[in-house]
Amino acid sequence: MGTIVDSLAGKRIAVCVGPGGVGKTTLAAAIGLKRALDGGRVLVCTIDPARRLAAALGLESLGNFEARVPAHKFAAAGLAPRGQLHAMMLDVKRTWDDLIARHAPDRHRQERIYQNRIYQQLSSALAGSQEYMAMEKLYELATERDYDLVVLDTPPTAHALDFLEAPDRILDFLGNETARLLLAPALGAGKLGLRLFQLGGSYIARTLARFTGSEVLRDLAEFMASFQGMYEGFKNRAAAVRALLAQPDVGFVIVSSPGPLSVEEALYFHEHLHAGAMPIAGVIANRVTPDLWEAGGPLPGAEALDPLLSSRGEIAPGLALRLARTLAEHQAFARADAREVRRLFAEVDGARAAVPRLESDVHDLSGLARLAAWL
Repeated sequence: MGTIVDSLAGKRIAVCVGPGGVGKTTLAAAIGLKRALDGGRVLVCTIDPARRLAAALGLESLGNFEARVPAHKFAAAGLAPRGQLHAMMLDVKRTWDDLIARHAPDRHRQERIYQNRIYQQLSSALAGSQEYMAMEKLYELATERDYDLVVLDTPPTAHALDFLEAPDRILDFLGNETARLLLAPALGAGKLGLRLFQLGGSYIARTLARFTGSEVLRDLAEFMASFQGMYEGFKNRAAAVRALLAQPDVGFVIVSSPGPLSVEEALYFHEHLHAGAMPIAGVIANRVTPDLWEAGGPLPGAEALDPLLSSRGEIAPGLALRLARTLAEHQAFARADAREVRRLFAEVDGARAAVPRLESDVHDLSGLARLAAWL
């Protein structure tokens, strides 16, 4: 079946998806580092605002620009890449602004949208905005840059399916016909219409204003009016992104922890990817408790451990018993993790990798290289 690295060898885009809190950011960086070590020109695009990825890559900071990991950082880690590694962190607001600039018919319309308070919320805080812009930035990087591999670390959403479904929800909001009908007095008559609208031009308008306030309703009307004629451009771009993600040179890597809830969500996401004909490169079970007693048989009890410890010098009373209990608890976790990993691997297509729980966080390039070895 091959390794994760083998499965991604012919890919131009790797998308790391899965539940939040399972280590997608670090694994995305490890995937990118491995390709760079093997000679590729690679970009890792992260959504995670934490500084740990920048620190692990030897960079001062990450922003909405592509920064190359310097050669001396690799040398300090004892690594000699045959390629290049770049990294960036998605700036959702900046990416939204760039998208508006691309589709707005003129500078005046562009500025009207930038100043609108509904747009300011949409481009920074509205649910789904981050996911939509992640896909938009991925399309830009894949079609306008010459990287051998772009690795995308998807947003830490409450549910993994949000990454694929959020763009449709945002587009439904932008192109909502019901809202356009309700806001017709404002949409149809320019500034005069807006003034009439503020005075309560219809029963629906007056009712909505009681719940939202007239200023919010006015902002919404101006927002919808500003997007007139632009919706098709947004819709076409989203369709192009979807088509890109279905190409054979794209590989989705599903990342999960061995926890039952994480595995359930990963399996549900796998089913959703299958239904959408998205190419799955493989699955990674991350932070798996290692089995310390792989030979099988009963675990050693306190009576077996006590002479072993005593032979190494004077020991505290009860240490053998505490050690036996700790070993038993560890093995219980290891066996539970092994069951969930088997369940995950039995259902998911493609390559598989089980990455053990490490003794410390990955915080530098050498740590990323050790992590990549498990892939």
